[in-house]
Amino acid sequence: MPRYALLVAYDGAPFVGWQRQVNGLSVQQVLEEAAAPLNGGVTPQTVASGRTDAGVHAEGQVVQVDLSLDLPPERLREALNTRSRPHPVSVLSVARAPEDWSARFSARGRAYRYRILNRRPRPALEIGRVWHVPQPLDAAAMHEAAQRLLGRHDFSAFRAASCQAKDALRTLDTLDVVRDGELVVVWTAARSFLHHQVRNLVGTLAEVGLGRRPVSWPRAVLDGRDRTKAGQTAPPDGLTFLRAEYPDPLDWC
Repeated sequence: MPRYALLVAYDGAPFVGWQRQVNGLSVQQVLEEAAAPLNGGVTPQTVASGRTDAGVHAEGQVVQVDLSLDLPPERLREALNTRSRPHPVSVLSVARAPEDWSARFSARGRAYRYRILNRRPRPALEIGRVWHVPQPLDAAAMHEAAQRLLGRHDFSAFRAASCQAKDALRTLDTLDVVRDGELVVVWTAARSFLHHQVRNLVGTLAEVGLGRRPVSWPRAVLDGRDRTKAGQTAPPDGLTFLRAEYPDPLDWC
């Protein structure tokens, strides 16, 4: 069966997350049901480069699917986009992938962006796309604190209680905090992340930005490996999965 790679964007607000669940509609379910007519009526199984939680968005999620039909990538893209309406899921590009390629296990890096709207008035056009923090944030202090978290560490203090990873060792390659007008934007990249790691990092850095904790505090939390000592889990609204990186580039249509 031909294996395809899909480059997918979606608004996570109406979904229970990427993964199929019994309690609501997921992005995975939308794509698999859209692909079923192209697979002899049998619902195929898709695999994503990174699972996203309820309310988390994606600009460049990479999804793997095997289908019985051998279709040109352009035709598959149009067919999936037609069948996935009216849900806010869009297949941006499609590529043929090698039989041994995996959207999840072949990925060598993943990147996220987190956006905080930092102003007194609540969001209007950005509802569901930002975390609204009305108190002033010191983005420079947040960035300074973030740089002390880079590298390979045990990130137990920043993982969810429900995280199923075998261990909490991860290498954090990028964690930058910049101000762009009323927005404070956190950019982060690593080979892989723990469940809620990005949102827990953002919630902890926000304590520094608000002046409640010193710049040295997030590193002390990291070294302590105690989740109860870290900041809150930032809401999902501001988080977007940006891209997955692979050692061998795909020929996207």
